[in-house]
Amino acid sequence: MEPKSPEVVAAIDLGSNSFHMIVANLDNGQLQVVDRLREMVRLAAGLDSGRRLTEEAQERALSCLQRFGQRLSNLPTGAVRAVGTNTLRSARNAREFLFKAEEALGYSIDIISGVEEARLIYLGVAQSLASDSKRRLVMDIGGGSTEFIIGTGTMPLRKESLHMGCVSMSGTHFADGKITAKRFRQAMIAAEQQLEPIQQAFRTQGWDEAVGASGTLRAVDKVLLAAGWSKEGITVDGLEKLVDALLKAEHVEGLELPELSPERAPVFPGGVAIIYASFKALGITRMQVSDGALREGLLYDLIGRLYHEDTRARSVDMLAARYHVDDEHAARIIETLRYCLEQVSPPKKVAKETTMQWLEWAAKLHEIGMEIAHSQYQKHGAYIVEHADLPGFSQQDQRLLAALVRCHRRKFPVKTFKKLLQPWNRAAIPLAVMLRLAVLLHRSRNPEPLPNFRFRLDKQSAEIAFPPGWLDDQPLTQADLEQEVDFLTAADIDLVVSSDQQDG
Repeated sequence: MEPKSPEVVAAIDLGSNSFHMIVANLDNGQLQVVDRLREMVRLAAGLDSGRRLTEEAQERALSCLQRFGQRLSNLPTGAVRAVGTNTLRSARNAREFLFKAEEALGYSIDIISGVEEARLIYLGVAQSLASDSKRRLVMDIGGGSTEFIIGTGTMPLRKESLHMGCVSMSGTHFADGKITAKRFRQAMIAAEQQLEPIQQAFRTQGWDEAVGASGTLRAVDKVLLAAGWSKEGITVDGLEKLVDALLKAEHVEGLELPELSPERAPVFPGGVAIIYASFKALGITRMQVSDGALREGLLYDLIGRLYHEDTRARSVDMLAARYHVDDEHAARIIETLRYCLEQVSPPKKVAKETTMQWLEWAAKLHEIGMEIAHSQYQKHGAYIVEHADLPGFSQQDQRLLAALVRCHRRKFPVKTFKKLLQPWNRAAIPLAVMLRLAVLLHRSRNPEPLPNFRFRLDKQSAEIAFPPGWLDDQPLTQADLEQEVDFLTAADIDLVVSSDQQDG
C-alpha cells in the first residue's frame, strides 16, 4: 500500500538575503497557495573575513526558522522541502550551523548547488507563466549569487550560476551606503567580469523573451512603474533613469524612490548594478517579472517526488548511460538488494522505500568509475557522483550517494560516513554493507539467479546463510566472502557466512 500524499506541502528558501516560506494545499497534484512568509535575514552580510557565519547572523536565522517551524509543526517530514543557497554553500561553518538550523525548523535542510538552484528557479518561473513554445531567458538575483537560465516550456536548456548578488555586491562597493559614479562603475565592471565567460554563449543561443525572478528584480520593476520610467517591465531606458536617481541621492539613506522599502535600500545599489550590467552584456532590452521563483520550483519538484516523477531518478539514469554501465548487471544487483531488504528492518529514521531508493541508485552507478580506470574504480566513481551536476540532488544527497559508491568494494572506510549529516552518518553504513554483499554475489556476472538465502543485518554485524552445499559449488564466491569477512572485521563489523541447515 503506497503512503498517502500529504494534503498540505511547504517549501523554504534560505537565501543569502531573505528567508522565504510558501505553504500550499495539494489536491490531486494541483497546488493552491495558502500562505507566504518572508523575513529579511541578510545571512550573507553575516559572513566574517574568514567566511564564517557570525553568532549574530546565526541568531537572526535561527529565530526566523523557529517561527517558520511553528507554522509547519503539524506537517509530515515528506511534505516539507527546505534548501540553503549561496551563503550556506560557501560558509566554512555551514555544517555546524545546519545542525542548529534543522533543530530550529524541525525539518531537514538541503544545501543545493548553484546549477541546481538555477533549475529550480526556472521550474518555478515556468509554472507561473503561460505554457508556450517561446524560448525564455530567466534571471534571478539572490543575496550572494545570480542565476541565468535559457529554456523552453518547463525544460531548462542552459543553466549558469554566477558569484555575485545584491548583498555581496552592495557590501563590496557600497558598504558605507555612499553611492558615487566611480563606485557604481566599479560595481558594473565587477558584474561584467562575472558575465564575460557566459556572454557569447547566451547571446548566440538567443531567446524570445526575458523574465526576471527574485525580490531585487521585482523591486526594480515596481520602482520603474511607480516613477513613470517604464510602462511595462524593466527596460534599458528605465534602468538608465534609475541609475541617475541613485547617483543623485549620493547615499542609500537619501533614496526617495516610490515602492522601495527601507529594508531593501541598503542592498539596492548592488542589485541595480548587476541588472544594468546584465542588460548590457547579454543584450537584454526588456524584461518582465514573474511571481514564480525558487520556492515555487521547490514545491513543484516536491510534487514530482510525491507522484513518482523524481528528477533524481532521471539524473541517475542519464549518468549511468553516460558512463556506459551494464544495465542487466545492475538490475540483478538491485533484485538481490530488494530480496535482502525484505528480510531486515530499514535503519532508524529512514523509511524502507527511501532505503531501497538509495540502494537502487548506488547499484546503478557503482561501476561508473571504470570509464576512467579499473584500478580503484570505486574512488573514481565516488568523485564523479559527488562533483557532477546532478539535477534534483542536493550537496548532501550527492555526498551520500558518493559514499555508497566509494565503499561498495575493497576496504571499508567507515570515516567516509562520519562526514554525512544525520541520520545518514549512521544509517548509511548498513546500506553500504548490503550493497557490498549484493555486488559480491554477482561478481561473476552470471545471469543465473541466486538461490534463496537468509540474511540478517544490524549496526555492527551481518549474517548470510546459503542452502547446504551451494557454497561448496561456488569456490570463487566462497573465497570472495572470506575476504569480505576480513574487510568488514577491520571496520568493526562482524560478517558470518554459513550454510543453512534448513531446506533452501
